[in-house]
Amino acid sequence: MTAPTGAGPPRRLVVLRHAKSAWPEGVADHERPLGPRGRRDAPEAGRVLAASGLLPDLTLCSTAVRARHTWELASAQWETPPPVRLDPGLYGADVPELLAAVHGTPPEVMTLLLVGHNPGLEELVLALAGDGLGDTLDEVRVKFPTSAIAVLDWHGTSWRGLEPGTALLTSVMVPRGKLR
Repeated sequence: MTAPTGAGPPRRLVVLRHAKSAWPEGVADHERPLGPRGRRDAPEAGRVLAASGLLPDLTLCSTAVRARHTWELASAQWETPPPVRLDPGLYGADVPELLAAVHGTPPEVMTLLLVGHNPGLEELVLALAGDGLGDTLDEVRVKFPTSAIAVLDWHGTSWRGLEPGTALLTSVMVPRGKLR
């Protein structure tokens, strides 16, 4: 295991895949809502982020309905949600597009939450992680399911310094809400 290297203060990228969506007939992919499980899991993701001390300074979120609703339900669990930037470029984004969005983050942001979609998010986590604690890398390689959270730590003076292989994957969590 290698600690994050680089000059500058510690920074954290928290990656959240949208919660489980529904597949209603005749609804465009971008407009698909959360399904019942997604509506249970998204608030639990917010509670897990809060309990783990992973509340962001800023959120970048896809404009797809399922990603926006995941963000809304998760952040509703926090006393003061951070600002959110809805970015249409995150929908269907690949690693270079996701990294470009992250690179545009203001340098005063120390913890950034990225809410989006697979396969891009899974590929981003694997690309950025030069190493991982325990079996975190293997967990992501096997599956990065809906509502999954990956936490990447690194050091840098700005978000432009986050490049492939420069972060440490410190944890992977898959919050699941309880049936009520």
